[in-house]
Amino acid sequence: MRWLLFLSRLAFICGLFFLASVSLLINDWVKDPTLESTIITTGYTMGMIILPATNLCYLFVLIIRRKLKVYVPLWLVLANLLLFLFLIFFIFYLNDPYYHQK
Repeated sequence: MRWLLFLSRLAFICGLFFLASVSLLINDWVKDPTLESTIITTGYTMGMIILPATNLCYLFVLIIRRKLKVYVPLWLVLANLLLFLFLIFFIFYLNDPYYHQK
């Protein structure tokens, strides 16, 4: 199950890019527009695809009663889970009807 380790690492990197793209909403700390678009594209697009897919794979491994920590380090699983929860919170925050009121 080396593919799960690879997917976990990729999800972690995409999650970090997602955090960077959220921080770009708060403060414009990147002056290069090309780098900024790369961070936003990687963070939002790949993060919203890879993070849920990785957590679904974790759930599948747990359903078939295999030990997840044998294949992926526990810190990586927890980090991906926390990044996924932050992604869900961010999606619900943007879709909140009170967010768009003046």
